[in-house]
Amino acid sequence: MRPALLALAFALLPTPAFAWGGTAHAVIDRAAIEAIPADGPVFLRRHVDYIAASAALPDSWRNNAENFAKIEEDPNHGWFREQFAFLKPIPRSRYAFVIALFKRYEAIKASDPATAARTNVRWTGTLPYAAMEAYQRIIVCMRQVRAAQATGGDPAFAEQHCAFDVIRLGHYIGDGAQPLHDSVNSDGWRGPNPRHYTTDRSIHGRFESGFVDGMKLTVADIAPRLGTPGHRTGDMFDAILAFLDTAGNRMEEVYRLEQRNGFHDFADPDVRALVYERTGAGAAMLRDMLCRAWAESATPPARITPEPLDFTNPAFDPETGSAPG
Repeated sequence: MRPALLALAFALLPTPAFAWGGTAHAVIDRAAIEAIPADGPVFLRRHVDYIAASAALPDSWRNNAENFAKIEEDPNHGWFREQFAFLKPIPRSRYAFVIALFKRYEAIKASDPATAARTNVRWTGTLPYAAMEAYQRIIVCMRQVRAAQATGGDPAFAEQHCAFDVIRLGHYIGDGAQPLHDSVNSDGWRGPNPRHYTTDRSIHGRFESGFVDGMKLTVADIAPRLGTPGHRTGDMFDAILAFLDTAGNRMEEVYRLEQRNGFHDFADPDVRALVYERTGAGAAMLRDMLCRAWAESATPPARITPEPLDFTNPAFDPETGSAPG
């Protein structure tokens, strides 16, 4: 399918209004791929139109009609940090995280039923786990790309597999860059409100879709802001958590700016600056993760002994049936 038709097809998909609008997601993905350096996974440039046109695809998996898909996918788009401030450190397992939430729910459901009602996976989010899962799938398919290149085979299918998981990773990282995805105040202020911030749920869409579309965000706006590739070393899960914390710390700024004029002035320099900074941060993080995945794919997978499912593994967690990552 030609790129223009592909873009139209995805534009017609029903998408919920609770994520960076299609414009920002597409700009983040395209900016990240165009910024990949020569020693990175440059093959992704061949698929940039598909990736950018499909940037909002994971939101289409959250429709109420497809409830199995919705239940699994909804939490992957948020990380409401206030909901699990009690949990330190953050578990390195999606399932250990879910179990910890349930234990907290059981402990407080009688004494604090209102808090307990939102102490569950849907109202906390699982974004860093979704991002790591997509990231590691990309490492696997990049190994397949390298293997085809090394043997003179056709890497086309392996590249397509990578491109699909880049759509997933790009969406989660793009969501994580948006401050309202990292707070219980995602859709209007909750709880004590001494500064009289809006409780209107539409703030989310008015900021990330209405304003971004109105200001006509482009790749050229954020490309100079990406800097040089980072995250060459260090723990990637910790890097994602730090990335989400940085974004979440800007949450109240969104509310302060909304009080000014409700995001109606598309020339507002402060709102534009926040959009540029946050989408630029998302694109830089995505580029860095893709480059890091490419570097990791150059070596065979590490041999883990005892394997994670072995009961004798020192880190084996009997509640999840596996050792964490």
